[in-house]
Amino acid sequence: MADKIAYIVRKFIEEGKDYVIAMVVDTKGSAPRKAGAVLVMDMAGNRYGTVGGGLLEAETEKICQKTLITKEPTKRYEFMLNEKKQGEGALAMGCGGDATIEVRFIDHRNPGTIVEDFKLSNKAYIFGGGHVALALEPVLRHIDFECTIIDDREEYANKERFPNSEVLVCQDFESSFNDIQLDEESFIIIVTRGHMGDLDVLRKAIRAPHAYLGMIGSKGKNKLLFDKLREEGFTDEEFAGVYTPIGLSIKAETPEEIGVSIAAEMIKVKAEVLGPTGRKFRE
Repeated sequence: MADKIAYIVRKFIEEGKDYVIAMVVDTKGSAPRKAGAVLVMDMAGNRYGTVGGGLLEAETEKICQKTLITKEPTKRYEFMLNEKKQGEGALAMGCGGDATIEVRFIDHRNPGTIVEDFKLSNKAYIFGGGHVALALEPVLRHIDFECTIIDDREEYANKERFPNSEVLVCQDFESSFNDIQLDEESFIIIVTRGHMGDLDVLRKAIRAPHAYLGMIGSKGKNKLLFDKLREEGFTDEEFAGVYTPIGLSIKAETPEEIGVSIAAEMIKVKAEVLGPTGRKFRE
């Protein structure tokens, strides 16, 4: 399935519209968005996607507007996201890192390989490498998700079991959050082997940035987990954002059927929460 950002730029080309596309191609240290984040601007100044918000976004929009006039094919811009830095490319931001953004003017009559170049995937973090994860992971890969499998058992998180995805063997699920980078476009799936594993992941995930947080289990089991977290200060408003029981209601029973139901729910959330580009829009 073509990524939705590719759909937008293809639509512009088919309609005979020129546009500018800006992409984060490299970051060092802390930055608001990782490499691959994209902002598209058409000739009317309408924009789709984001390269990070704040001053970085504002400066990139100015460059895009200028590029729509100059029609300069490709140029890279280096930014220092540090309020203590001065000079060209210095932005008074608290991130402290650096970002490189490539801005390209696309002539609809000669677009090159732009559609293929800018296919993007969303990240899915699957906590638990058991039967459901094994059935779900290939489905997600086929609908443009990059998967990371996380388990505290090496026999369930390894490249032999998941050859096409990243794997992370953790000492415990809570500490694994130190080794992953979540953002508002991340999808979190909780399918560990037991209640305590689910609880440990939920405790960390519920207040972490994400687009989707789904947890396997019956309503009764999950009520017990929510009650435990209420004692720790979590609120009903926070629980309302958890998709549980996970997956669309299609009377799924087998791991394969459950995998399909989870993937379907993620497709729905991706469209509703992230919009037509599959990326988090700035208000």
